[in-house]
Amino acid sequence: MTSTPRTAVVTGAGSGIGRTVARALLGAGYRVALAGRRPDPLEAVAEGHPEALAVPTDVTDADSVAALFGAVRDRWGRVDLLFNNAGTFGPAGPPDEVDVSAWRAAVDTNLTGSFLCAREAFGLMRRQDPQGGRIINNGSISAHVPRPGSAAYTSTKHAITGLTKSLSLDGRPFGIACGQLDIGNATTEMTARMSRGVPQADGTVKPEPTFDVRYVADAVLYMAGLPLEANVQFLTVAATTMPWIGRG
Repeated sequence: MTSTPRTAVVTGAGSGIGRTVARALLGAGYRVALAGRRPDPLEAVAEGHPEALAVPTDVTDADSVAALFGAVRDRWGRVDLLFNNAGTFGPAGPPDEVDVSAWRAAVDTNLTGSFLCAREAFGLMRRQDPQGGRIINNGSISAHVPRPGSAAYTSTKHAITGLTKSLSLDGRPFGIACGQLDIGNATTEMTARMSRGVPQADGTVKPEPTFDVRYVADAVLYMAGLPLEANVQFLTVAATTMPWIGRG
């Protein structure tokens, strides 16, 4: 008897980490809903994959997120995995120079967007049969330590850790597991600037090492592949010589 393929939702699926993870899940036999703001990149990821569903989504908008998960429910009847990945670096600079509207935009995307997606996924996982599922939040190294001038991004990523823990606790009665993947300098469009040089805590600007983004996808596949009675609560994958342990 052939088992039913598992269903995943990946946010920020049109580029970078989300795109790589979505393709890896499709390659592993998942049915994957691709969520992101821009339709064309989503369609490019979905091309050639009959079990991919491109759903343009604004994660900051509750109705848009509800429509995403409604489309998943209507197409496949359930959701087994959410990779909560959509995010933005947000404004950079000392706190007194951070524009308040830019701060709120970062919070809306990185934190509220993750909550809205987790909220919808949790509701489906709680009520579907068989019950349960897994949520993996993209936390970032900034969930542990800040970069200079990154108050908005760092604050939201620290908050993701709190969301991860709350989802883990609240999901226990319903077979819903939640873990967090903290990523440091995976090679994507967003991290291209790392090789050119980024500000360090000592005031210098230096290039930083990166690592192949496919290892992020490997980590997600490992976390997602566990039975629901087991959970990777926190997993960090970073460039080996990234200057964040000790003094660099």
